[in-house]
Amino acid sequence: MGYLVRPTEGDTMTVQLLNPEGMAPGTPYHHVAIGSGTRHVYVAGQVAGGPGADRASDLAGQVAQSLRNTALGLAGAGATFDDVVRLTFYVTRWTPDRIGEFMVGVQGVAEELGLPTPLPPSSLIGVEVLYEPDVLIEIEATAVLD
Repeated sequence: MGYLVRPTEGDTMTVQLLNPEGMAPGTPYHHVAIGSGTRHVYVAGQVAGGPGADRASDLAGQVAQSLRNTALGLAGAGATFDDVVRLTFYVTRWTPDRIGEFMVGVQGVAEELGLPTPLPPSSLIGVEVLYEPDVLIEIEATAVLD
């Protein structure tokens, strides 16, 4: 009744993603996540780059690599993006006209990383600067397991 719930296998779900009736339709993310697990996973802010990887200079490239790094952090805890109840994106010098480039980065790795569509509940927060001048985005993730 007005809810869009992510399809799952079996009768139990650790994470349910939904869009209650009356909330803004057509967003690239779900509005609500319900986590019924007992182990919580918090992935610290991930940026583009890493061992043996150069940092892309464009937003789309940095979004894609930051999501890959987030996936590595989740995997280290035995989680995937299916277990994520919240994503927070911090983007430097954000303006609404950059959403296209941002989404190109997300869509470019969606299949590779198994990103749910729409995404889990997400916030995109504009910031002036991150810890280095060439870092354009940082991503935090929260997941629930078991």
